[in-house]
Amino acid sequence: MASKQQNGTGTVDGYQPLIPKEHVEQVLGLREILSGGDAADAGATTVPFLGLTLTVPAEVMTPCDVSPILGGAIFSEVNKGDRVLDMGAGSGSLGLIAAGNASEVLSVDINPHAVEAVRANAAANGVGERVRARMSDVFSEVDGKFDLIIFNPPFQWFAARDVADSATTDESYGALTRFFREAGEYLADNGRMMVFFSTMGDVGYLQKLIDDSGFRHDVVFRTTRPVADVPVEFTCHRLS
Repeated sequence: MASKQQNGTGTVDGYQPLIPKEHVEQVLGLREILSGGDAADAGATTVPFLGLTLTVPAEVMTPCDVSPILGGAIFSEVNKGDRVLDMGAGSGSLGLIAAGNASEVLSVDINPHAVEAVRANAAANGVGERVRARMSDVFSEVDGKFDLIIFNPPFQWFAARDVADSATTDESYGALTRFFREAGEYLADNGRMMVFFSTMGDVGYLQKLIDDSGFRHDVVFRTTRPVADVPVEFTCHRLS
């Protein structure tokens, strides 16, 4: 196993950034700007989301400005009766949107605070009977096949500093890589996947994973928003 350099651009398990050096430096700068104080010092927040009301613990990422666009794309993709897997569920926002049409949603996250938030938010928004939540490291605790898999992954490739940071960082893209290697085993016939990403991460590496996967690929939406005064492009990818 190769050692990881202090600036975050080294390798673990062979990963090397596939974006230009100046983009790597921009990503590092955004990471420092956005990694504020200790999440444990903050309290839970209550936020509206496409007709839902979500309670988001301090240790869980709050939906961002682009999240409602993603939620709308998810709602349009879910067919009546679909079995849906919401990977990296966070507060449960996307899984709860999917539950409007799905027969069953399994929401998984590596963060135990997120799992509890999904359960509480599903119950509070009247879909508790259709939404199950459990801790899982990618597919480690997932069983069965799904008509739709949703993945809003951590965009960056650094080691997480704490459990809250795991929402935004995935060391050397270990989880993202495993997701693409294993996802096909969990897709039903004619199954689809919706994967969210942004230029706050290594879009070159994501594209390589998509190309290597053999899935048919379309971009559902592409939008640019400022993050700490830096233009960031957000994309949603549909794979089938």
